[in-house]
Amino acid sequence: MSYLSFILANPRFLGFGLFLTFSSSFGQTFFISLFGNELRNDFGLSHGEFGGVYSLGTLSSGVLLIWAGRAIDRLDLRLFTGLVVLGLAGASFILANATSLLLLGLAIFGLRLFGQGLLGHIAMVCMARYFEKARGKAVSLATLGYPLGEAALPFIAIAVLGAYGWRASWEFFTAAIVILIFPIAMLLLRSAPHRNVTEPDIPGSSSKRAAHKSSGREASLGEVLRDSRFYLILPAILAPSFITTGMFFHQRHLADVKGWSLELLASAFVIFAISQSLTGLSAGQAIDRFGARRLLPVFLLPMGTAMLLLSFSDASLSAQLYMLATGATAGAGAALFGALWAELYGVRHLGAIRSFVTSLMVFSTALSPPFMGLLFDAGIAFESLTLGYFIYCVLVSGFLSLILRRKAWSGV
Repeated sequence: MSYLSFILANPRFLGFGLFLTFSSSFGQTFFISLFGNELRNDFGLSHGEFGGVYSLGTLSSGVLLIWAGRAIDRLDLRLFTGLVVLGLAGASFILANATSLLLLGLAIFGLRLFGQGLLGHIAMVCMARYFEKARGKAVSLATLGYPLGEAALPFIAIAVLGAYGWRASWEFFTAAIVILIFPIAMLLLRSAPHRNVTEPDIPGSSSKRAAHKSSGREASLGEVLRDSRFYLILPAILAPSFITTGMFFHQRHLADVKGWSLELLASAFVIFAISQSLTGLSAGQAIDRFGARRLLPVFLLPMGTAMLLLSFSDASLSAQLYMLATGATAGAGAALFGALWAELYGVRHLGAIRSFVTSLMVFSTALSPPFMGLLFDAGIAFESLTLGYFIYCVLVSGFLSLILRRKAWSGV
């Protein structure tokens, strides 16, 4: 089935997945970091202190995500989605009215939990669970919401910030979430199944798992945690979130080091978004044809190339090439992460499994900004750090290429 015919057969539910990933932008690092200088100045924080507050809020959200994310296996999908969207609106409102570090931390916690964590979690679980024969396509289409947000929202945020200030900006975003995002999400769910644990009632979904795309098992989270192969995969799965979050969080410092304008980086996000979208769609087709695990040894290589480029070049063109290559890994990684766990461990406990892995990714995004900030404070050059990231990407890719050849990886 082509992408076009697949979309025409399932427009509303696929649109639901894409819309939720787009809406998750309000809790993503790239978006929050645009207000970083204003937040630091208003609350009297240094780079390291703000990174610490951000990391504490993110880590806390990751802990709660382990519990909250698995609720999608039990609750009505409409109820769960509505609560998450309203939680995101509440966090935006708290940030707009924060007058203390406690409220700032609480707002970041809410934005990261409901935005970065749960909205994307809902979208990916639904796509992987209900579209078994076209899982790769469904996941890759839903992940288009990420680059769409990264391409469109920075310009909107910068314009609103410049015109009204950061507090009024977040009041505006709160209203947008309540007035626009909530009813649209509910409208797109009108034809969705009432409960995630029931047999899907979506056109084009499959009631039987394709033999070549699943192990045939329905592993619980406990069984997954006892599988040694799970831990061999994690270094690759966690790398993009760790590296990208740190790079985006310190994007203003990167611009200063390279002599780039913030506008140049903002425009480069469009390239990032295009690259992420096209690569994600290609990865979706590859997943449906070859399986998600086949992509594991190669999806980090574009990001490694981007890090190598930043290690040796200050040219303006490097900003576009860096975003192009990083977007390629982000697009392939999003499709891969959306489909891999269903392929390896089945879909019955997918909410619990994916929420646990997502919480680990959240932990990595929490550690990255202060880790990089401390290195910068210690005098480590940006170029040295990116060279280290390049070496890591190459080593992990080579390791996975070797171990995936073993027959033990043919099933779980």
